[in-house]
Amino acid sequence: MNQPFSDRPLRLGTRASPLAMRQAEMARDALLAAHGWSADAIELVPMVASGDKIQDRALAEVGGKALWTRELDRALADGDIDLSVHSMKDVETIRPTRFGIAAMLPRADVRDRLVGASSIDALPHGATIGTSSPRRSAQLLRLRPDLKLTLLRGNVGTRLGKIAAGDADATLLAAAGLDRLGMHDTGHAIPLDIMLPAPSQGAVGLEVRADDAHVRALVCAVDDQATRRCVEAERALLAALGGDCRSPIAALATIEADGAMRLRGEIYAMDGSDVVRTDALISDALTPAVLAHDMLDRAAPAVRRLFAG
Repeated sequence: MNQPFSDRPLRLGTRASPLAMRQAEMARDALLAAHGWSADAIELVPMVASGDKIQDRALAEVGGKALWTRELDRALADGDIDLSVHSMKDVETIRPTRFGIAAMLPRADVRDRLVGASSIDALPHGATIGTSSPRRSAQLLRLRPDLKLTLLRGNVGTRLGKIAAGDADATLLAAAGLDRLGMHDTGHAIPLDIMLPAPSQGAVGLEVRADDAHVRALVCAVDDQATRRCVEAERALLAALGGDCRSPIAALATIEADGAMRLRGEIYAMDGSDVVRTDALISDALTPAVLAHDMLDRAAPAVRRLFAG
């Protein structure tokens, strides 16, 4: 029988938020199509992540990115699920060796969208911007030092509701998430030469137990190699910098027409007053780690102290 197991469906763990559920549905549909399975071959197993429960504090204050993966990791380790689906930008740079990212779906729009104004220049003087991202905060303050920042957390609907209620004048959301939720006309995309995205933004990863060769082989069938190459380069840069959810870092790898990979990166002071940039073609000699160490060597103390690389 053309099914993942003879006696049960493949259990796909996901956070229970609307965006996470939509991404899980994308992963399910990709696996069903790749293997020709019937609709009942995969069971979605939603669970509420710690990061979804705690919304009044920045992630850095209460446990970092592990708050997005903790419950899924426990279920995967215990065998309650066979694989989990993650927004790759929410996955810690260093993961437990008992797990492995077996596939990444094709990457979506990597840009941020501004909700509340048509552009950053169009924001009123002294406007209040809601965000919990150190990267977005630093980038905004570098562009517009007059802006005021306030903590704004929650899923996409929650954050849009807070903007509508006047909790802030505007916010920034990932274009990929909005598009996946069908909100294609929500917000205004910020060009990449104005705001570089977070490492791994727009990418969805499927994680399995490292010792589960059967499930890994099934999941590898939906791996998008271009997305994997780019995301792994961005994560390698992040790892070499020693960056975490407290570190204002932007990064984007792209594949050139000849197959070469270009990696752009930025690290900031928290207030946006200083920035160090890199833009290079990756090679055996010029790796993401080499670029990271060069950035740190060029960084002022106000920037360097935010990274442990």
